Amino acid sequence: MLILILLLAVALLVLGFEMFLVLGIPAIAIKEAFYGRLPDPAVVQKIFGGIDHSTLLAIPFFIFAAHLMGGGQIARNLTGLVRSLIGHTRGGMGHTVIGGSMAFGSVSGSAPATVAAMGKMVYPEMRKTGFSQKFSLGLLVASAETALLIPPSITFIIYGWMTGTSIARLFAGGLAVGLFLGLAFALMVMLEARRNGIEPGARSSWKDRLKAVKDAGWALGMPGIILGGIYSGYITPTEAAAVSVIYAIFVEMVVYRNFGFKDLFRITEQSAISTSVIFVLLAMGGLISFFVTLAQVPAQITDFLTAINAGPITFLLVVNVCFLIAGMLIDPNSALLILVPPLYPVAVALGVDPVHFGMIVTLNISLGMITPPFGLDIFVASSTLGKPALDIIKGVWPFVAVNIIVLLIVTYVPEISLFIPKMIFG
Repeated sequence: MLILILLLAVALLVLGFEMFLVLGIPAIAIKEAFYGRLPDPAVVQKIFGGIDHSTLLAIPFFIFAAHLMGGGQIARNLTGLVRSLIGHTRGGMGHTVIGGSMAFGSVSGSAPATVAAMGKMVYPEMRKTGFSQKFSLGLLVASAETALLIPPSITFIIYGWMTGTSIARLFAGGLAVGLFLGLAFALMVMLEARRNGIEPGARSSWKDRLKAVKDAGWALGMPGIILGGIYSGYITPTEAAAVSVIYAIFVEMVVYRNFGFKDLFRITEQSAISTSVIFVLLAMGGLISFFVTLAQVPAQITDFLTAINAGPITFLLVVNVCFLIAGMLIDPNSALLILVPPLYPVAVALGVDPVHFGMIVTLNISLGMITPPFGLDIFVASSTLGKPALDIIKGVWPFVAVNIIVLLIVTYVPEISLFIPKMIFG
């Protein structure tokens, strides 16, 4: 059955069908071929019941907040603060791109939103300071990956919903993994700056730094409220997402006075469209997950691995290869919905910690966002900057290689993912 699902999905993908049909048609075909006696209303219940979960309410709120901040002053102020602190280092503008992406990711949870918000602000500055177009485009797209790892992360919310894993623990693990990936990119910036003879920039005065902190004060309140509230136990991730929207509206409309009600309506419309796309995919993915579980596919995979004496090391390597291939061909969130249901129970059976497995999955999803030919962030950057997608693809390959190295280290050194969750939650 799994083979039939994959073959039909690939055929639909090649023929150019929309992604929700690539997920939904194979599920309906499997129902008719193998479970014809299952009442049709049960299928409808699985489609709608799969997304009828309070945890998923965090997704539209975080998307709305990300659009508000990307279109307003918060993103610019956060980037300005990062630049005032580290812009004087060798390759300082490159480090600013990484730090700014991590800062914006800490309040948005969305990689595409990070690319769109950061692109026009930082790309011209990178070119002015001596970085090549190729490297600048690659760094901009790759550094946005950290938004999926630095909490709050929409991918962690979806993974937690699918597997029942604590979202707070996932957020804590993602903080360490996101910083690790950011440091790897920072090392690339240092090497590129030395290779091209890019000199350190002028150091900001303490007066300028204090002004940057003051300007970003309201923006810094956002991650403080979100992460502080979640880790202290006062609010849930869903409640934190709702608070982030109210806070963003207040800061952008009342404090900064950056836009009015007409702009708010436009941003709300954009956010609703983005949310609808994600929830349609989640609904179809939930239906496929139902039939995969009904056919006991996870148990069959476990039996196969046992028969060939494969342990966690081999299994996790297979997981990474599957996600890498899927990331090249389909939307990363769709890969998450297709691959996690059969693979997660096997991981647990082999003794892999659910939080650690979540880090592996999310790093793979991040990699899929920048992997040609269909990396979503590549096309967001192309649209934002008006650059050909091929130019961005040329620049992103070195970062894909570094990302794979980081992925392998995180895969086989679980303490990177687990030490902060253990420190906070025991």
